[in-house]
Amino acid sequence: MIKISVVVPTYHRPKDLERCLEALKKQNRQPDEVLVTIREADSATWELLESFNHQPLPLHLIKMDASVAIGALPAMNLAIDAASGDILVFTDDDSAPHTDWLERIEAHFLSDSNIGGVGGRDWVYHGTRLEDGKREVVGKVQWFGQVIGEHHLGFGEAREVDLLKGVNMSFRRTAMAGMHFDRRMRGNGAAPHFELAFSLALKRAGWKLIYDPKIAVDHFPGQRFDEDQRNKFNEIAFFNSVHNETLVLLENLPLIRRTVFVFWATLVGTREAPGFLQWLRFLPKEGALAGQKLVASLQGRWQAWETWQQSK
Repeated sequence: MIKISVVVPTYHRPKDLERCLEALKKQNRQPDEVLVTIREADSATWELLESFNHQPLPLHLIKMDASVAIGALPAMNLAIDAASGDILVFTDDDSAPHTDWLERIEAHFLSDSNIGGVGGRDWVYHGTRLEDGKREVVGKVQWFGQVIGEHHLGFGEAREVDLLKGVNMSFRRTAMAGMHFDRRMRGNGAAPHFELAFSLALKRAGWKLIYDPKIAVDHFPGQRFDEDQRNKFNEIAFFNSVHNETLVLLENLPLIRRTVFVFWATLVGTREAPGFLQWLRFLPKEGALAGQKLVASLQGRWQAWETWQQSK
């Protein structure tokens, strides 16, 4: 039997963390260890864990002191170094994995030694309202560089994809081969597109990534404590997201596709990272906000190009 380590980074969301740990207690296939990363100054979470009955979970707490950079990536990288499992499974503190979550993940890894990563659907709740829908195309990078996520709406059978989603992803230790999440990803809390960087690196190394909608977690998006406040525009958060995505694609697309991506991203782009045509599309509705998004997007693209050049 393989050994499974579950990693849960947390910050100032004790009630969310409690729900997540209670869900892990109910797994059909119990984890071999659960690593929770907590900042030293996060007194509310420490208070919760002092009284929390973690049995039967083999719970290991990783304290992050002030010398460690803030954010989810440094926390998860610490957990990677501390984990002893053959499979490392990552989720967020605002999730509640379904009871067969680890059981299904393990089954995929046992079925094919060429599988390097496995992930699934996160059923997103906005309060009591479930965001439902169906998408056939999930976790793909189109030939010209557009990234399609939609992991929270995928349905059907398990299939190979290009990227997994942070709230519900797992990796084989041998596939990781000493890798950590890319520290160049910008963002003081969540670092947008860090999963894209890690996933494409594994794909380039020849590993398969599997998305199975039956591998499921309930996701209750919690409060964030950085500039990224989800559906509210923030220039820094917008810039960081575009920078991270662009950097990953510049590094991972072959020359011809990379060239096409640069032109497409500048001239067209997407709602989340607009080029000039998307700016014109949203200008009548958003006015000056559309211009702010265009400027932040173009600045993010340019800074990513400089980061990429400096990293060569």
